[in-house]
Amino acid sequence: MSSAVGAIPKTAGGVVPELTGRAAPEDTGVSCDPAGNYNTRTFHRLQRPLILPNLLCLPYLLAMAGLDSKPPHVVLLASPGMGHLIPVLVLGKRLVTLHNFKVTIFVVASHSSGGGAESDVLQAATSQNLCQVVELPAVDMSGVVSPGAAVVTQLAVMMREIKPALRSAISALEHPPAALIVDLFGSESMAVADEFGVPKFVYVPSNAWFLALSVYSPILDKVVEGEYVNQKEPLAIPGCTSVRPEDVVDPMLDRTNQQYVEYVRMGVEYTRSDGILLNTWEDLQPTTLAALRDEKLLGRVVKVPVYPIGPLLRTTEQPSSESLLFHWLDSQPRTSVIYVSFGSGGTLSVEQMVEVAWGLELSQQRFVWVVRKPTAKSGDGSFFTSGNGRDDDPLSYLPQGFLTRTHNLGLMVRDWAPQTGILSHPSTGGFLSHCGWNSTLESITNGVPMIAWPMYAEQRLNATLLVEELGVAIRPRFSPSKAVVRREEIAEMIRKVMVEEEGANIRKQVAELKCRAEKALSEGGSSRKALSQVAKECELSWERLSLKSHP
Repeated sequence: MSSAVGAIPKTAGGVVPELTGRAAPEDTGVSCDPAGNYNTRTFHRLQRPLILPNLLCLPYLLAMAGLDSKPPHVVLLASPGMGHLIPVLVLGKRLVTLHNFKVTIFVVASHSSGGGAESDVLQAATSQNLCQVVELPAVDMSGVVSPGAAVVTQLAVMMREIKPALRSAISALEHPPAALIVDLFGSESMAVADEFGVPKFVYVPSNAWFLALSVYSPILDKVVEGEYVNQKEPLAIPGCTSVRPEDVVDPMLDRTNQQYVEYVRMGVEYTRSDGILLNTWEDLQPTTLAALRDEKLLGRVVKVPVYPIGPLLRTTEQPSSESLLFHWLDSQPRTSVIYVSFGSGGTLSVEQMVEVAWGLELSQQRFVWVVRKPTAKSGDGSFFTSGNGRDDDPLSYLPQGFLTRTHNLGLMVRDWAPQTGILSHPSTGGFLSHCGWNSTLESITNGVPMIAWPMYAEQRLNATLLVEELGVAIRPRFSPSKAVVRREEIAEMIRKVMVEEEGANIRKQVAELKCRAEKALSEGGSSRKALSQVAKECELSWERLSLKSHP
């Protein structure tokens, strides 16, 4: 059977070297005049350490002169992982294209050493010449956190350790920023914005229910005794749907684990921002958004504006004229193909991978399956290594004869696939998804029904939202994160979505949500207005900086 494998370039844009303190040597490429003014225009291209003065140095203040003639400059910070990087890049692009801002995006390097899909995304972002994308120096985590620490712990510690480099990098920009926007793992870096005296926002690229649980977790921490997963009743959140114990996010599974402490801390810090941006829209989750703003409900905890600015999604990949994958899709009937992918960081166990293969074969439905090497157990096993293209062929783990028997039925793609292109293709009629929020929005905005297969992070919460509240998905009887889903049930779910009446009803519902999403993003739509409110706050900050530069 044919297979399609994406090419993986190794280059990525602008790498910033390690930053230290004091005067700049001549050979760094940073000039210094007799008055002590540093020219840092080429900072992002330097390949040697750059020595910088104090934040409130004369050069920094002088750089503020003339701001009133320049567009507002906003700085964004993205934590490692495709699910965090892509939403921040898209937000930066919209601030440029819709509001004529200048945007600098600082990216924290992941453990994947720039390999694979993440480098592809960075390279594409820099080639568009809309935002300046700068990769901060990698953090040495060897003496800070154990290699076996939970992903949330690793991300939280990594973003904590990056603060000095971020501070120095911002101070070295040609112009000071009007605001700092961090993602959900970068909340500790809001202190840097305070040092510069500029507004700070948190961009949570997820849904309103996840935000509600996050900001309420410090209160749950005080009132709930014992482990959340052992509670007999759902966890009540004022004005919102209660959260079943089995649906809590990964950091809440074990209150003795460091990732839980980090998660509760972040929930507190979100409420200390000047506003929270969400990748959702008003009429997708009106009740939860109302609760977040109501001072008698969650508003008394949040206390800051909540801006639903979504759905913010990457541009659909244009297929190559030589693409085997898209040639194959072009030859299939409309809505006849189910797309199977477990996200950029998700992996299956060997046993579960075999069951998925048999389920696809038994369903007798056309499929595209993004397959990667299995791990000892299903979960987030490839979060820091996705897209690295290692030699161990994942196809070798499939049942004997599977490729031959399904030769005319499906297509296998190793490690990574152009997901937005696949979901937008007319032949795609279903998505067996891990329920990451980016993938969820891509499915909804293309009108594609889902089979919810949550694996880690907040995905169980997302799955419940999709199935029980939005009505755009079905799911297995038992969570895939707790038990192996057998082939018969997999085949049954695939047929249900693809050819049975229940699938047709779901298709109508997701088509309605697609229309609502388009309306929210259109001129005068709720999400366009929300982003304009954020932009206005940034413009006011820019004006204040300009006034300070002309005492």
